[in-house]
Amino acid sequence: MTSTQTSPLTFLKGHGTENDFVIVPDAENAVDLPPAVVARLCDRRAGIGGDGVLHVVRSAAHPEARHLADEAEWFMDYRNADGSVAEMCGNGVRVFARYLEHAGHVTAGEVAVATRGGVKRVHLAKDGSVTVRMGRAVLPEAGVTVTVGERSWPARNVNMGNPHAVAFVDSLDHAGNLYSEPPYEPAGVYPDGVNIEFVADRGPRHVAMRVHERGAAETRSCGTGACAVAVATARRDGADPALSGAPVTYTVDVLGGTLVITEYPDGEIEMTGPAVIVAEGTVDPAWLAERTEGASDTRA
Repeated sequence: MTSTQTSPLTFLKGHGTENDFVIVPDAENAVDLPPAVVARLCDRRAGIGGDGVLHVVRSAAHPEARHLADEAEWFMDYRNADGSVAEMCGNGVRVFARYLEHAGHVTAGEVAVATRGGVKRVHLAKDGSVTVRMGRAVLPEAGVTVTVGERSWPARNVNMGNPHAVAFVDSLDHAGNLYSEPPYEPAGVYPDGVNIEFVADRGPRHVAMRVHERGAAETRSCGTGACAVAVATARRDGADPALSGAPVTYTVDVLGGTLVITEYPDGEIEMTGPAVIVAEGTVDPAWLAERTEGASDTRA
């Protein structure tokens, strides 16, 4: 949307384990979403508030997704709260699929969603839970050391289509306030930034986490982060489905609820949890234009 646009912007609000999103339906990719506009929508005091924007576009209408249109009708053009573009968002893709059902574009069952991290297969269950096939984790050799205050921890490098650094701590309080990104070294391991997870044990195959997400500070939940945590914890515990031939399931508590993560022998990872649409409305274009004058159009 630009300052010259006069029609209201339709939006919805949804969340998955309290990882919340502003949803912008835009089938034909006609809405401008420069970073300043995204940041204004996601502002929790002066805007709608959210950890990011789910821009809902038909794959055939978006230059980054046209090559995926035969596999997935809809593309999740995801933006972080600061307006930066992200490859994937695990909770976001579950909420995205819930929106498609809410809008009548799909019915319960299997749904394909195109993302910058590839096509994700989602299952909408009749009990309200949503399971998404998150793909396979990549475990680069290079790791980092994360520091908060006087404490430091080695962090496992896990890539879920976006980068993660997973640090195991005795107490989640040791992560500090997570208002800003915890420093890590060597910085060159993550040239485009990283999501940092702090993980504490809660029981057998049961952990809790806090996360600082790129472009959003601490969030109540992170789907790709929960998957990265489950994989890193499994390897720490000596479990590797590719070697054992048996799937491994971890329960991951996040600040906003609980996610269940299963890694299969072929490397495929599934994440299951709730996804809820909570509100629907329109944004006054005059309000949205305030302080976004001159923002560039980021449509490709």
